[in-house]
Amino acid sequence: MEDRYKISDPQALKVVAHPLRGRLLGLLRTEGPATASELGRKTGESSGSTSYHLRELFKYGFIEEDPGGRDGRERRWRARHRYTSWNSREMVGVPGGREAVEVIRTRQAEVLAERILGFDEDDWLPEWVEAAGVDDHFAELPPQALAEFMRRAEELLGELTARYAGAQDSRPVHLFVGGFPQKREERT
Repeated sequence: MEDRYKISDPQALKVVAHPLRGRLLGLLRTEGPATASELGRKTGESSGSTSYHLRELFKYGFIEEDPGGRDGRERRWRARHRYTSWNSREMVGVPGGREAVEVIRTRQAEVLAERILGFDEDDWLPEWVEAAGVDDHFAELPPQALAEFMRRAEELLGELTARYAGAQDSRPVHLFVGGFPQKREERT
């Protein structure tokens, strides 16, 4: 699996922003290759619906047929990339780009809300309950410092993933990192 798919086409960004497509891609990334029927059972969707959305993901380069072969008559699909990224500044400069960025940001916020609201402390050991959560930080930074923070957060995650690979108590963890400048209020 390649590391990153850098999107420059607003339509591709809209394709992956679709809630079911994003979920299917996430399952293929975290759980490995699967057929439309298998994904349908996991998502509660019909195999016809998942098959259609998988074809859309394939059309835009997010997934590929698994060379491990077919499962009977069905194709097995796998994710092509571990991550999806885009440059918002570049994206908003092309027709349809601003709308695509707004759609994907909205979807990212929805996924974050789903993860937060879906976390039930009663389902987890105390060490997981203590480690999980959302922090809210505020700092005054120039753009290059925010960019460095984002880059270093990704580097740290890579280091920790490698260090703890195969740990018995590891579980899939959905991490969100974001930073957006705020307008200063006019002081009188």
